Parts: sequence; structure tokens; C-alpha cells
Amino acid sequence: MAGVLIAIPARLQATRLPGKPMADIHGEPMIVHVWRRAIESQAGRVVVAADDTSIIDAISKVGGDAVMTRTDHVSGSDRVLEAASLVDPRGGGGQGSGVAAGTSTSAVPKAMSTSKAPASAGSGGSSGVGGGGNSGGSIGTLSLDMGV
Repeated sequence: MAGVLIAIPARLQATRLPGKPMADIHGEPMIVHVWRRAIESQAGRVVVAADDTSIIDAISKVGGDAVMTRTDHVSGSDRVLEAASLVDPRGGGGQGSGVAAGTSTSAVPKAMSTSKAPASAGSGGSSGVGGGGNSGGSIGTLSLDMGV
């Protein structure tokens, strides 16, 4: 899918499990396993939206893209929105563009599915992600079956 950005939010100081993105799974950080599964989907460009340089270093070490986001985001969706605006400040290329947001990094996924929702709501203002307005862009969600 041309024009799709898969943004994986990764917060080092997660409330439920601090350090989760860097948890070791068979010798590599969990976030690297999640990034690889997203790459294997071939759905579009993959970027990790991180709040700590250790996450960025881990993804860079394996040849991936990661961007530093603010540490004060309330949710992963907020982190993904910031990452998308950093990676594509113009908000996508219109028809068929969008962002797929990884909703979890809790294990290596067995299956992936995506769903799409309109990128804009209401008055046609731009969301800054996937086109916005009436351009036909979309924000998608990437659901991962963790099999845990």
C-alpha cells in the first residue's frame, strides 16, 4: 500500500510494565521484534515513535527508522500523531495515504489485521495525519494478535 505509514508507539516508562519496549526476547529488545513483524507485513513505511534514546538506538542498530517524541503523551495515539507529523509534516499525499498505529508491543505478533477510519471528522479540517480534510486520506489501526 503506497503512502501508508505504520507508526509503532514505544514508551519506556509504561505504567503497567516499565521498560517493556526494551525487554529481552531471545537476545533482542521486544520493540525490535515488533518492528520486524511490521516490516514483514509490507504494508508501508514503518517508524517507531519513541520516548527514549535507548529505543531509538535499538531500532537504528537493526536498520530501522525511529523518531523521538515527547515524554508527556497521554496515550500511544498521541505519540503516533506526533511521529506522523515529524515524519510527514504535510500530512500525507491524499488518496490512499494513512497511518497505521501499532497498539501494543507486548509480544511477537502471530497475525496482523488493519482497519481504517476517516482521517477527518466534522468540518473537514486537517488532522495532520494521512491527508485529513476531504483529501481521502485515512488513519488506520494495526491490531496485533499477541497469542499470549
